[in-house]
Amino acid sequence: MPKITTDIPVSLELALKDEIAKTGTDESSTVITALAQYLKTPVHTLFQVSTSGALVAGVYSGAVSVGSLLQHGDIGLGTFANLDGEMVVLDGHAFQVQGSGRVFEAPANARVPFAVVTEFSSDIDSMIGPITSFAELEKQCDSSRKSGNIFYAFRLDGKFNRIRTRAVNPPESGTRLVDAAKSQSEFHFSNVAGSLVGLWSPGFSSAFSVAGYHFHFLSDDRQEGGHLLDLESESLRLRVEALTDFHLALPETEAFLKADLSKNTADELAYAESAH
Repeated sequence: MPKITTDIPVSLELALKDEIAKTGTDESSTVITALAQYLKTPVHTLFQVSTSGALVAGVYSGAVSVGSLLQHGDIGLGTFANLDGEMVVLDGHAFQVQGSGRVFEAPANARVPFAVVTEFSSDIDSMIGPITSFAELEKQCDSSRKSGNIFYAFRLDGKFNRIRTRAVNPPESGTRLVDAAKSQSEFHFSNVAGSLVGLWSPGFSSAFSVAGYHFHFLSDDRQEGGHLLDLESESLRLRVEALTDFHLALPETEAFLKADLSKNTADELAYAESAH
């Protein structure tokens, strides 16, 4: 992380020390927070639209536009209105991977029922591998996490010997996610260069997010992608950011406001996220 050195008035130094004593944080965290607020630039913040529970319950009409979503982050993942494929947000662009296999950059007015994004600023930049499976990827990413109680954003770039993804197809309106997942399309790619965008969410977030690891893939030529199911690679560049600030934006749509979201949907979500 870059460092800066500057002179400040004694009055500000005293105020800084008082704030540190009051909040129990360190000097670096306090200064970063103050700068972020003044410059209106979120730091280590995860921005989420809607909840995973709403998605599972069949509430997937568009809540916000892609253009609005991209104001809150340049990397992330999600889906589109009516579950029309997988979303991959990479380098400030949102791409749509449809169940047909078609991949294209989503227009700014495309609607989004669920997504998570962040302004990516990695704390870790290293090489990992070899990776022989999704489980091995999880294991190697685990070594980059220092806590099980905060969120983490991941980006992995390189060549994949093989990669297996899926994309949901638009179901009938109101269909629960667990049923919509039964007709998802699966794709197998070999010797392809691309990027994985991923998030790790703590267990306590299962009531509103996808707990554990969640990755989406996009090839360098922007022709292949989807929700990651499995992979194999000799070496990948791994970048990681710890996210300690969480912002949840709830939809104001009639479907969301009237939905019964009191049920535990963790099991249904786990089924929908897995291969079939």
